[in-house]
Amino acid sequence: MISKRSHLIPISNILLSDAEENYVLDAVRSTWISSLGKYVDDFENKFSTYTGVKHAVSVSNGTVALHLALKALDIGRGDEVIVPSLTFAATVNAVLHAGATPILIDSMQNHWNMDPAAIEKAMSPATKAIIPVHLYGHPCDMQNILTISKTNNIFIVEDAAEAHGAECLNKKVGGLGHIGCFSFYGNKVITTGEGGICTTNDPELNDRMRKLRDHGMSKSRRYWHEEVGFNYRLTNLNAAVGVAQLEQVEYILARRSHLAMLYENGIQGIKGLATLPVSPYGKKIDWLFCVFVDESFPFNRDMLILKLKEYNIDARPTFYPVHIMPPYRNLKRIGDLPNSSKFGLTGINLPLYPSLNDNDVEYIVSVLEELARG
Repeated sequence: MISKRSHLIPISNILLSDAEENYVLDAVRSTWISSLGKYVDDFENKFSTYTGVKHAVSVSNGTVALHLALKALDIGRGDEVIVPSLTFAATVNAVLHAGATPILIDSMQNHWNMDPAAIEKAMSPATKAIIPVHLYGHPCDMQNILTISKTNNIFIVEDAAEAHGAECLNKKVGGLGHIGCFSFYGNKVITTGEGGICTTNDPELNDRMRKLRDHGMSKSRRYWHEEVGFNYRLTNLNAAVGVAQLEQVEYILARRSHLAMLYENGIQGIKGLATLPVSPYGKKIDWLFCVFVDESFPFNRDMLILKLKEYNIDARPTFYPVHIMPPYRNLKRIGDLPNSSKFGLTGINLPLYPSLNDNDVEYIVSVLEELARG
């Protein structure tokens, strides 16, 4: 019988160093605490260098990064955007807020990212863009997705909210399509507290996103608005945190990878549990660690989450497939989306963050082993 931990092991936790405090204090003392200040420029420049793209436009969160990308590409009413059903709802929400129509497609059978074959079935004369989601840090099959994009002359907006540092086709994700979108929410690989960024190699898209981000204001004529824009700017305080986080991103990713391997090795022998095959389409990073529950396990997914909480382990369900949730049930979909349902309704996210101890992972695996015995 395992002794229960007296303290909660959270699903996620932020790794902060002295640098975050020092940079934020420097920003406060400069009095530049809104959306102007040296840390905004510094963060954008360093993130563009890190991802290997020419331009990075910081924004207030990952959801508006997606919305800004779609608006910069003039996607709106009458346009269709192909998105996976297995994703966080923000991906689909951004399309709806842009006034466009999401077309939901299924995941691949052996991997949870969007199926290029389903993309081709979803294509229509109204298709304007595809949003590949590098779910939980695993890169999509971008080779085939980019081929479809080029053949049909449609845009690619990468949702890389959970995939900072992942690679595909010898590039970091976020630099493969027309625009890449990242989130820096507190549970992401690196954080600015709240924040996001759009990456692109297109100077015209960079300029357009910067104008739309700042109320559609002219760059050369102050307070002269050339189109209806948004207030999607990141603050200097948030950017200061981001600069410090970028300084330790390689350690963060390495630590996450180590912990994921401990999980992988420990869970392999537990009957009724399975881990996701590593993406064959590039180099994954490890955001959260996902386990799938089948019928041979003594508890279903939701009951297992409750059992883990009894052991002070905070576990979460994988994202519910969009097509089963009330606001999205009437959206057009291609087929019955069985793989999205399988991954979305049987998966559990286990704690994974840099300050998690090796023995914490061993404890979690031991608890799963005990629960597997019924």
